[in-house]
Amino acid sequence: MLGALIMSKRGKKYISVSQKLDKKEILGFDNALLKMKELSYAKFDETVDVHISLGIDPTQGDQAVRGSVLLPNGRGKTVKVIVFAKGDYQDKALKAGADAVGEQDLVDKIIGGWMDFDYAVATPDLMGMVGQLAKLLGPRGLLPNKKTGTVTFDVAEIVEELKRGRAFYKNDKSGLVHFSFGKASFGIDKLKENLNSFLKALISSKPSSSKGKFLKKMTISSSMGLGIPVNPDDFSR
Repeated sequence: MLGALIMSKRGKKYISVSQKLDKKEILGFDNALLKMKELSYAKFDETVDVHISLGIDPTQGDQAVRGSVLLPNGRGKTVKVIVFAKGDYQDKALKAGADAVGEQDLVDKIIGGWMDFDYAVATPDLMGMVGQLAKLLGPRGLLPNKKTGTVTFDVAEIVEELKRGRAFYKNDKSGLVHFSFGKASFGIDKLKENLNSFLKALISSKPSSSKGKFLKKMTISSSMGLGIPVNPDDFSR
């Protein structure tokens, strides 16, 4: 009864595609990606996401999972990168493709409400200044962080990688990781290559205190589509 009520509130397209998915069937990567394309019904180029339940205890600090990966085929989106740096480092960042550079002027601009960027990078000597933005950028996951490589003097390298498709991941409070690895318009080979790269990076981030199976359950979906159960062991290590 409840299921019928929920379905009645869904759109006709959603109901139509939901009838094409057997949620009890666990697919390999190729078939799951093909099914995702079949079930994608939005009029825009949807993002493709993977959702993974990890074998960790998220309440334990030593089991936190966090890292980054350079996706070989990018994410299919243009990202904006800002850099907090001085002098020559500003020039290096701009040559590498940074969209904005600055010092206190850039801090003040953000305090004033400007947030038109996807990533923020800072040289170590300016982190004291950037700390003024902790309450603004921290909750959004935008505060430069040494662990993710966004606090560095190698500003050109990190800017180039972010522009090419370096992306970050971390577990949430439920022990899940949600990660976007391409667009529905990507070919199956490109999506699979990106997904394999992400999974290799994720597995390398497994905490030593985490015991047993690390990748417990996995689903793939387009941003507007249904979650498709996937076999997490079906990838090239």
